[in-house]
Amino acid sequence: MKVLHFYKTYLPDTIGGVAQVINQLAKGTKKLGVHHEILSLSPSKNKKTITIDGHLVHQSHTNFEIASTPFSFSAFSQFKKLAKQADIIHYHFPYPFADILHLFVRINKPCLVSYHSDIIKQKYLLKLYRPLMRHFLSSVDNIVAASPNYLKTSDVLSQYKNKTSVIPYGLDKNSYPIPKAKKLKYWKDKFPSRFFLFIGVLRYYKGLHILLDVACNCEYPIVIVGAGLKEAELKKQAHRLGIKNIHFVGFLPDEDKVALLQLCYSLIFPSHLRSEAFGISLLEGAMYGKPLISCEIGTGTSFVNIDKETGIVVPPSDPAALRKAMDYLWDNPKEAAIMGRRSEKRYEILFTAEKMSQSYFELYKKLYALQKN
Repeated sequence: MKVLHFYKTYLPDTIGGVAQVINQLAKGTKKLGVHHEILSLSPSKNKKTITIDGHLVHQSHTNFEIASTPFSFSAFSQFKKLAKQADIIHYHFPYPFADILHLFVRINKPCLVSYHSDIIKQKYLLKLYRPLMRHFLSSVDNIVAASPNYLKTSDVLSQYKNKTSVIPYGLDKNSYPIPKAKKLKYWKDKFPSRFFLFIGVLRYYKGLHILLDVACNCEYPIVIVGAGLKEAELKKQAHRLGIKNIHFVGFLPDEDKVALLQLCYSLIFPSHLRSEAFGISLLEGAMYGKPLISCEIGTGTSFVNIDKETGIVVPPSDPAALRKAMDYLWDNPKEAAIMGRRSEKRYEILFTAEKMSQSYFELYKKLYALQKN
């Protein structure tokens, strides 16, 4: 069974959440006999094909970009060629250029869409895009949401409930490196006491400006792993507020990230806007048995983190509530440890890469039967 994925970006150009999900899925279902290939766009001027984790990644050159949507002229012929060789086409939404390719190439293969997020930021462009989006989503055979929470709260998905499945994201802990003792010592020496940890790309919807407002009135260390467009702005805010307990450590290799996950006291995830559809790093915190703090934004974050069970869920954009949650975990280490064990157990039951892969494999089999019929 051959599956072709299409999304705007993929490894090695990005380590974003969607790319991680595709990668985990490709590796997980390979064991079940599924052959995956990925077509993505890349700023590289040379169209090339590389191998990553045992699957082929085809890159088309990005010619221009509109509202965070890259477009490529060469992708039309490349997608058409690869689609002919595939049994199933797997799109990843939102990516309007994929809708255009689907329409122009006139795909006559079973198709599914992993619906990662509503379009939130580009409200005015959405009005122009909506007819194309509806045509695209109506034409595919199946849509997959990553959480029942998102399916319930998405106005778009509510129109396609009859063909929408829920398959939660999953991670394979064995694919994460085990930090060497030297690496653990390095970070332990740097942050010898308990600390809260944030991991993620520093984007507008991550709520880090709210976390900084909290940090200026508390003393416990907060470590921020990641880089992004908001990094300089956040550092200026920290400097303006005179914050000494926030530590920006930038983008880190996986071994360093895992070391901090193992050493941290709690994983904090203050995303305050619906643009945060799930939160892979929140899931990583659960995978390493950490109590979680997140905001109720009607998405998958509150499917990973259950209030007063695996951690604490607070209202979005509420510094006082966020501070109260951090204080509670900090002052109640026994309860925090219990929540951490519960979050790890929830990961093991619902969010392993094996479970995600098996669920997608069953869906692929159903779609493959359509191809044969």
